[in-house]
Amino acid sequence: MIPQPPVKTRLAHVAIPAELLADAAIEDHRIFLQQANWDDFERVLAMRGERSVPRILYDRGVIEIMSPSSHHERLKSLIGCLVEVYCQEQDIEFTTLGSWTLKEAAKEAGLEPDECYIFGTDTTLERPHLAIEVIWTSGGIDKLDLYHRLGVAEVWIWRRARLTPYMWGDEQYQPVATSEILPGLDLRLLERFLDGDDTTSAAIRAYRAALSQASADPASDLPSRG
Repeated sequence: MIPQPPVKTRLAHVAIPAELLADAAIEDHRIFLQQANWDDFERVLAMRGERSVPRILYDRGVIEIMSPSSHHERLKSLIGCLVEVYCQEQDIEFTTLGSWTLKEAAKEAGLEPDECYIFGTDTTLERPHLAIEVIWTSGGIDKLDLYHRLGVAEVWIWRRARLTPYMWGDEQYQPVATSEILPGLDLRLLERFLDGDDTTSAAIRAYRAALSQASADPASDLPSRG
């Protein structure tokens, strides 16, 4: 856990600050509630309700409430859209679960991914196969530790224009070159379509065309996006 200001100690009645309910923030905002218990976490979740923001995490007595920026939200949604395009092109069955609240009281762990997926036709699983996180603003609770305690097999982290998959091994998550969940997906190719100011639909069309070209001529040097 990395403590970051501003910090609020536990109060008798936990409340979500109004600024963290805003959808149009220009940067990620976080507050931390110290000396919190599991019931506090559940109350904050209930107050937030079905909204997608703020995202709420719990780690052994600390609640993090994070309001993502519009840039954060755009990027995480675009990554998800391109993953779905890849799966459609490869006839891979998937279920998208967005910011599914993952929690386990016995392990004092709870978090909400930016995006997450189950692959295959069994949609009754209790945990996603893949979670995706965008690190737009530094600081916050160690999400990889939470993902391990919650039993998520693979996590992708976007940071500084780079997507890195992490798999559990040697008692910690390790960065790996390629996804084990989607081994045929070229992350470097996908990254090309995350930059720029194009609309999401334009990025999807361009990525789909690049996948078709790569499939038709695997040895080709795909042109830079322009």
